[in-house]
Amino acid sequence: MAADSMKAIKSRIKSVESTMQITKAMELVATSKLRRAKERIERSRPFFEVLRKAILAISEDTDLARFSPYCAPREGRACHIVIAGDRGLAGGYNNNLFRSLNPDDGDLIFPIGKKCVEYYEHHGFELFTKAYSVVEDVSVSECAHIGAQIAKAFDAKRFARLDIAYTSYINVLTQQPVIIDVLPIVRTEEDEEKEKRALTVYEPSPEEAIANLVPRYISGIVYCAVSESFASELSARRTAMEAANKNAGEMIDELSLRYNRARQAAITQEITEIVAGAEA
Repeated sequence: MAADSMKAIKSRIKSVESTMQITKAMELVATSKLRRAKERIERSRPFFEVLRKAILAISEDTDLARFSPYCAPREGRACHIVIAGDRGLAGGYNNNLFRSLNPDDGDLIFPIGKKCVEYYEHHGFELFTKAYSVVEDVSVSECAHIGAQIAKAFDAKRFARLDIAYTSYINVLTQQPVIIDVLPIVRTEEDEEKEKRALTVYEPSPEEAIANLVPRYISGIVYCAVSESFASELSARRTAMEAANKNAGEMIDELSLRYNRARQAAITQEITEIVAGAEA
């Protein structure tokens, strides 16, 4: 019985060690990729901020709500750009994002990331496309194409409102799901409190200027959100794998202790049997 118990414990130790090798490798890969992902965030944020300022500058100087479809509120369903992960093993990263967004029945979903495609397809939502199922591979040019697609669909009145849901990277230990309203363009109270700028003349017209900027504005938001989401996913996976490695180490120590106790018990039993046989 002791030999069988020792064999089972030894088999479990080997199994946990094999799993620990995988989780350790995943932690190292996530750590390696995270540095480049943070650099990508730093490069993308200024681009989005400049576009945002340009859009707001035009809307400050003109009453675009009367002329531009991108600034006028209208009735209809919403489109949600949702950026989730490419795979699991990242703790609550994906589920936290999905819980933060509550789309209405009939809303349109533009999913980016394999888990996002699977989740909203399973829940019966209409998907704008399934073409962007790998967040890591979404490039600047693809974001430009996404911006053009979204702007064209908004012009065609396929939806009335656009927002983007993603996970904001704060630091290695903290990632926060956020939802940003994108279209129609509406100045917030914070924007209103900013110092008024001098009147600017736009050629050929403010309407055409903002029509040209909006696809780039959307693509800038998407690229920035993709960069933040990917860094957040890597951070969440690194943290989850670090915790898994710690738990695996503790489990190996406990199993090793049980193995040594079983081995000691088996040796003691053998000694007892030898002594008993010698006395007989």
